[in-house]
Amino acid sequence: MLTSFLKSVDSINGQARYAAISTTVELNNLIPPTVSYESRGDLLIIGDIVTVESVFSHFSSMNSVTVLSMNQSDAEHTIPTTQLYFADSVVIKGYLGSFEVAAIKNGAATNLASIATGEKTFDVILDLTESGNMAEQLPVPGYYPAGRGYPTLEESLDAIPDLIGTFDKPKFFRLDTDLCAHSSRGVIGCQLCVDACPAGALTSQGTAQTGHNIEINPYLCQGIGTCATSCPTEAISYALPNPVETQTFIERVLAKYFDQGGENPIIMFCSSRHEKYTVMMLGMLPDNIIPITLDELPSVGIDTWFTALTHGACQVIFAASNHMPETIIRVLKHETDIAQTLLSQLGLEKERINVMYIEELRMQRPVLISTPLKVKIREPLAGKKRDRLFASLDLLAQHHSLDAEQVTQGISSVPDGAPFGSVNCDTKDCTLCMSCVSVCPTRALHAKGDSPALLFTEEDCVQCGLCVTACPEKVLSLQPQFNWDASSRKADATLHHEPAAHCLSCNKPFAPESMIKMLQDKLRGHSQFATEDKLRRVAMCEDCRVRDIFNDLSINPEKQLDI
Repeated sequence: MLTSFLKSVDSINGQARYAAISTTVELNNLIPPTVSYESRGDLLIIGDIVTVESVFSHFSSMNSVTVLSMNQSDAEHTIPTTQLYFADSVVIKGYLGSFEVAAIKNGAATNLASIATGEKTFDVILDLTESGNMAEQLPVPGYYPAGRGYPTLEESLDAIPDLIGTFDKPKFFRLDTDLCAHSSRGVIGCQLCVDACPAGALTSQGTAQTGHNIEINPYLCQGIGTCATSCPTEAISYALPNPVETQTFIERVLAKYFDQGGENPIIMFCSSRHEKYTVMMLGMLPDNIIPITLDELPSVGIDTWFTALTHGACQVIFAASNHMPETIIRVLKHETDIAQTLLSQLGLEKERINVMYIEELRMQRPVLISTPLKVKIREPLAGKKRDRLFASLDLLAQHHSLDAEQVTQGISSVPDGAPFGSVNCDTKDCTLCMSCVSVCPTRALHAKGDSPALLFTEEDCVQCGLCVTACPEKVLSLQPQFNWDASSRKADATLHHEPAAHCLSCNKPFAPESMIKMLQDKLRGHSQFATEDKLRRVAMCEDCRVRDIFNDLSINPEKQLDI
């Protein structure tokens, strides 16, 4: 449908658009890792008896059909009593082929599947209650909350009879725990991905003793992409397709569009599931709008948006819907707020990156910008997510003047939660213990060889807060901001430096002076450091400390009792 529409537009921009899209191949992982669901066809329908009765006969092909109602009634019905159960409430966990259903009656919970089918779980659930019984904004595979309206009852009735057998689903994401800013050494930091998942597939697991880590349940994950878009370090990345491949596709489409004589292109990201709405929108919009079809709108992030601008796009817009889960709308709005803030600081219209809702298109014309930017490159931008983003922003900054009212000495404010900023250190109380360095996931905070100094690289800081939490003296704080001065953003800044304490024995520098003084002050008077020689060893390096202990024992063997 979309291809036919694009081909039918005979304007210069329209033909250039069709040629660019039809001749550019997007490379995808053709054999991705998968997870499998096994369904016997045991269906549970939840709702009042009258509503359930209207659809009950539709599922004769299912292996079994069980009805659960929270409204017991004496009204006549045709549902067999052997398939009908009543409860005060219900608790549901799981996914297609593995739904654990606890029916609660008079305060007692019962595994409904074991009673109704002899199995431990149900395979599919049709929930006709108004508010639903599973909290996830995006229904898990196999769960159809038609009573909430999405999916509709008609869509549910069409889909459920086919859910018998084995079903494979891709593992949409890759997780690199080495890059994750969620936790380190028992300290909790960033959890943007957990907050951004509308399907409940991401959780933080562990304890302070065992360590925390992000886990993705592949059976619940539906590839929405909000986690990857929110992740500041690329610890979570979209695997189907790879974001770099999507970016390369966009760069090639733009290049071919210009080669075919097209002018002033606008990139419009749209959903592959709503092709008819995309065609409808394109019919109402100018021919310079190039549709980039995605499985999910949030699967491309702010780095790709700005890359499109540097490769000649006048504007980047999203064909969104007000009916998307609230979490998706929230994440998309937050990311576009950050992008629009940066655009306005460049003196550009903030609408150059914008969200357009399908439902509002007929009521008001969207803000479309067809004025070219001053920068247009052809070569691809390489590197990680942040590398590509900073490269794009630096290119735009070179060709557009910064807004003096918003940018002071190269520094500007950013929305709360943006992954850019600095770290402040109250140096008078800092002991240079380097606890912050040990938990920093990006090496934004780092030490300087043997010198007692705490260094900071602003470009690498994602504002995860691990350093603030880990600091025993509580002298660190975050400063959200964006530094438009690329040289200072990339350079090492010294947050704190002090003279080194030299070993009393070998004179080797081995620790900050303030730390040794602090330790001696705290240990003075302790029973294990009652003598001056023991307190004196605190001011020695590790090797000399051990050597001094054994020399002392060789002279006074009876001191073994004091160790």
